[in-house]
Amino acid sequence: MEKVRVGIVGSAFVSSLHAEAFQEVPEAELVAAASSNKDHVEGFAGKWKIPVALTDYRKLVERKDVDMVVVGIPNDLHREMVVAAAEAGKHIILEKPIAHTLDDADAMIAACKKHNVMLMYAETICFSPKYSRARNLVVEKAIGELYMAKQSEKHSGPHSDWFYDVNRSGGGALMDMGCHGIEWTRWVYGKPKVKSVTAHCQLVYHKGRTKGDDNCVVVVEFENGGIAMIEDSWARHGGMDDRVELLGTEGVIYCDLLRGSSMETYSKNGYGYAVEKAGGTQGWTFTVFEEAYLYGFPHEMRHFTRCVLGEEKPMETGEDGRATLEIIYAAYESAATGKRIAWPYKPANPDHVPVTPWLSR
Repeated sequence: MEKVRVGIVGSAFVSSLHAEAFQEVPEAELVAAASSNKDHVEGFAGKWKIPVALTDYRKLVERKDVDMVVVGIPNDLHREMVVAAAEAGKHIILEKPIAHTLDDADAMIAACKKHNVMLMYAETICFSPKYSRARNLVVEKAIGELYMAKQSEKHSGPHSDWFYDVNRSGGGALMDMGCHGIEWTRWVYGKPKVKSVTAHCQLVYHKGRTKGDDNCVVVVEFENGGIAMIEDSWARHGGMDDRVELLGTEGVIYCDLLRGSSMETYSKNGYGYAVEKAGGTQGWTFTVFEEAYLYGFPHEMRHFTRCVLGEEKPMETGEDGRATLEIIYAAYESAATGKRIAWPYKPANPDHVPVTPWLSR
């Protein structure tokens, strides 16, 4: 195989980031795209010069000229499409979070194992150049022994309506963005076993739009003694904020993903996609450029492509996505009960969306 032939399922914001990323991956070729919205997918395919646009994902996964499928669609649709792709013998890149229930995650992992295909978990910040360098400094013992890892991601809320429907998404800000910090801190520590999870969730800004949380803090204690603190918010105004802090016995690392590569901007009316959907760019903001690169999308897609070519082993897998989702379940349970959730842990209802106990508090 000289090139990996790629099909993209989805045609919205994250799929555009995926398509953009593949422009930097010479080992891959975009051959097809699928979305239920005919006009949208045809426009998407035209923009990225993808030769085939389909409205049925089944026709995409059944194509003989597709080796790998990239799934960037709402969480509640992941299982159906991933299982279909696995049964068709396609390797899969699955956008975060892995699923909206643990039962769905287990079914996808099992299907991919049964059909001997790779399920690669697209946790993009593990591939971000800045955050990867920070992690490498930890591995090199530049700051001694790591004892505290913090990651935060905050903005004023997603653009698409389905994020706010907990039955489709599985939760709120914790589900949407907490998965980033949870998996990144797991990775920085070397993916140790979890000892306990404690969390607090709030609904402070989007009360008329969702029943889920829009602000949360999660503390994960690992068996190796390390602690992770993850903060996420859909209630923070002024644009995206994404940063990490790593504390070691011999030093500290502060890393702001976006501010070092942004333009300080004042706009009376606002600008870009966010104006239409969320009105979030009026006043002073930090205008980000090269977003796909900063967040590691090209690096992620290049790595997974090389995995399909047999040149590398997947750094992030379906099992990693499942481990992250299990921590999210525990975090919502902790936020609902006010208790520290110890490991080993099994949620009472793995077929229910993670936010369920918090909604029932």
